Amino acid sequence: MKLFKFLSLRQMLTMPYIVLVLLLAAVIGGLSYSAGRVAVDTLSNQLLSEMVFRIAQAAERHVFGASAVLETAFPSGVAAPDTIEDDIANLRTRFWLATSVHRDPNNYAYYGDRNGQFFGLWRHSDTEAELRLRTSGEGPRTIYRFTGIDGKLRDAVRETRIFEPRERPWFKSGQSAPLSNTWTSVYIDFKTEELVATRARRVNNVQGQFHGVVATDLSLQRVNDFLGSLRLSANGIAYVVETDGNLIGTSRGPHLHKDAAGGNKRLNAEASEDNLVVASYREIRKLLRHSTEAVHPQTAVFKAADGQPVEAAYARIQDAAGLDWIIVVAVPRSDFLYRVTENFKSTVAVALLASLMTTVIGFMVLSVVARDLKQLAEAARKVGNGDLNAAFDVTRRDEIGDLAKSFRTMQTQLLSDRLTGLANREAFQRRVDERLAMRNELPEPRPFAILFIDLNDFKNVNDHFGHDAGDRVLQEMAQRMLTGLRSRDLVARYAGDEFVVLLDAVNNRQDAESARSNIEQLLGAPLQSIDSDAPAATAGASVGLAMYPEDGEDIESLIRHSDADMYRRKQSAAL
Repeated sequence: MKLFKFLSLRQMLTMPYIVLVLLLAAVIGGLSYSAGRVAVDTLSNQLLSEMVFRIAQAAERHVFGASAVLETAFPSGVAAPDTIEDDIANLRTRFWLATSVHRDPNNYAYYGDRNGQFFGLWRHSDTEAELRLRTSGEGPRTIYRFTGIDGKLRDAVRETRIFEPRERPWFKSGQSAPLSNTWTSVYIDFKTEELVATRARRVNNVQGQFHGVVATDLSLQRVNDFLGSLRLSANGIAYVVETDGNLIGTSRGPHLHKDAAGGNKRLNAEASEDNLVVASYREIRKLLRHSTEAVHPQTAVFKAADGQPVEAAYARIQDAAGLDWIIVVAVPRSDFLYRVTENFKSTVAVALLASLMTTVIGFMVLSVVARDLKQLAEAARKVGNGDLNAAFDVTRRDEIGDLAKSFRTMQTQLLSDRLTGLANREAFQRRVDERLAMRNELPEPRPFAILFIDLNDFKNVNDHFGHDAGDRVLQEMAQRMLTGLRSRDLVARYAGDEFVVLLDAVNNRQDAESARSNIEQLLGAPLQSIDSDAPAATAGASVGLAMYPEDGEDIESLIRHSDADMYRRKQSAAL
């Protein structure tokens, strides 16, 4: 309460609303932020898990289709032929169908046996293909083009480079694999510079002994393209990595890098320039340290190098052929809370704007109110100093308007005679002073006149009829004078039965005399307010005249002169 004593009216009327708006905005913003954070924490785990699940599904569809290709090329239970040339027709049919299963990306299936023979079918399109043959155990391959599954071989081209299938990694992996299917190590294709994995399966002869290896190449570029198509947050990342840390694909940034010789080399997650990749891989590796089996999508929260919390989801996919990949999606928590934070900032901004608008509107409203109150205060001060006619311009229909009306009523009462309703002596003197002040504004003074009126035999009316009757006579005489004057003239009750009249503008004394004569006639008519037949109910008045500036240049002189003139006329009438 003591604080309010030191505040202005504007501050007292605006500050509570500003504080209320800010407090309300803070509460709403805080509750919104808290609720948003809880919702984000709940949904983020679900979203990240679903994202990892989508990536795992896409990778499995992409990778595990290779098994169907090999099964179509060499179905289980079908023994390897002694020589490729003896079974070339069947091989063409099966390998055409095999490369039709997943032509993109498994458009190449091939077979090599322990004798060094080779059969490979490369699909260029739905109808066009090429056959790569080596029917002897030595020398280069011969490549043929053909159309359709049984199309005639044509355009034979003999390679210049000798291709030895038994020395290829896929053959050695398939031959030494404890199981029938295996994956070779991921490598970089020297032609396309893309990551490639080869799935191979050993093929036995009719005696159940190892005879050859069937394989298909799988480009991993599709995995990288799929990761790049994901709609993640601005700072989020998704990647697939082998257990040794070598990247297979990422949603942003490279998964290969240049070595000292300028060639491409696989990039390890530990060596990535993306800090989020490094931090998330290290964290997920710790979580998977004691796990050797496939893991369904799991979530984790850890802190990045900058100390900011990161939410991550991860899964591990494996197959019987030895595939073992880790899928990771990591997003800084600030990305999830971005909308919540922006909403909080917007709430704060709206609160500040509302506070500013409240202040501006409040000050505008208060300026009007304060202006009107200031006018009333100034008028009251002038009234207190004796200026009962202080002017102010306040026209409102509220409490302040009621105050202005009351103030005007007070001014009217202070400047009016309560009995007759005419102006009182104070009002008359001020009006004459104002009229005299006009002489300084004009090159020549404009003449005006003052009439001093005294009712005849008014004492007898009071004595015979009582003061109530006397009051009615005064009121009647006042109304007669008002009807006989111009609107710009002023009549006032001076004292008792004495009245004064300001003839605001008269051209000469003759005009003033004419006005005096008119007033005398009006006042001389029989009284209506009492019984005019009574001997004491006579009417009439004596009227004195003073002209400005001949008879005086100030109000005292003019009143004195008109009063003296009135007594002379009264005495003359009595003789």
